[in-house]
Amino acid sequence: MTRTHQPTGTLTSLEAALAALLEGVGPVASRLVPLEEALGRVAAGTPPVASPLPPRDTAAIDGWACRALDLVGASGYSPVALPAAPARVEAGDAMPQGCDCVLHVDLIDCDGPLSFAVGEAAPGQGVRRVGEDMAAHRPPVVEGEVIGAADLLVARKLGLSELAVRSPRVRVIDVAAANGETFSARFIAESVAASNATVTAIETVTRDAASIEAALAGEACDLLLLVGGTSDGRADMTARALAQGGAVTAHRIAVRPGETTAIGRLGSTPLVALAGLPDHVFAGFLAFVQPVLDRLSGRTRRVSLTLPLARKIASRVGLAEIALLAREKDNWVPLAVGDLPLEAMRLADAWLAVPGDSEGYAAGTPVAATLLRSPN
Repeated sequence: MTRTHQPTGTLTSLEAALAALLEGVGPVASRLVPLEEALGRVAAGTPPVASPLPPRDTAAIDGWACRALDLVGASGYSPVALPAAPARVEAGDAMPQGCDCVLHVDLIDCDGPLSFAVGEAAPGQGVRRVGEDMAAHRPPVVEGEVIGAADLLVARKLGLSELAVRSPRVRVIDVAAANGETFSARFIAESVAASNATVTAIETVTRDAASIEAALAGEACDLLLLVGGTSDGRADMTARALAQGGAVTAHRIAVRPGETTAIGRLGSTPLVALAGLPDHVFAGFLAFVQPVLDRLSGRTRRVSLTLPLARKIASRVGLAEIALLAREKDNWVPLAVGDLPLEAMRLADAWLAVPGDSEGYAAGTPVAATLLRSPN
């Protein structure tokens, strides 16, 4: 792994730190989970299903199954006698042999000895054809995409009870502050869980090198996150303990908030150590943790949206700054840049990182921002 650790007083660029963190990281092994546990997970490769959906022509509406040729010319003014009584079907029923359309119930008169049609239909009208929902030899889910409710509907229609997913295992170590606050550790764990990963443990340790080093030797995982103890306080021992163990790749990164973030490896396991303040945790999650989770889960994309800025974003040169944005009509409205109040974190619809060599963007500039919420 490329080492980008810098001497004290210098900063590693966001781009270089992220590249070093992602180096050699690949998707974790897939596993089968029940459909009830698959929602929101990232799909792994699933073999194509031989059967089409539906497997045969089915009624798309409630009504009478007929042959279109028998209905030619039928109307309320000129009823057409049918050669045989039609079959009553409901939506989802298999179409009877020889029938190729479904008429609404009020277009057939069956009151007498003969059945009369008072309306026409084209072949296929009111019918869902074989393979119309999904052709044969198609995978039930798309590898690398997040599994949604429609994917589960298809899987159930195909008779599947399990799907293959990739869900990284993440350990969270809370390097407790003197006041015992655990909000940030729980926040990062909840953010991780909302991003397709499995949080195996949230462990709290005291802020001393021996306790931190002991926690590092715990249960195996795919990503290790530490919260707290990365700045310059006398009790901030996390980065020091990681450095002593040779686990730090970069400490002090040119990103705001989060300048004291540390990234590295413990053996082959990537790790991110975040400062304990909530906005530093949030920025570190967006800039570092989420990209690692995406790589580990094999996720192929995140949705971004390009809109013009309603007002300018001003940024200091030398630091990549995290900007939170809200969508108002067809514009991005900046909520916060660099310093991220809790209200901005709660209301933001999207985010972007202003590059370290940029002074920001003028009002009206189209910018691409990554969505924080699923699009409607």
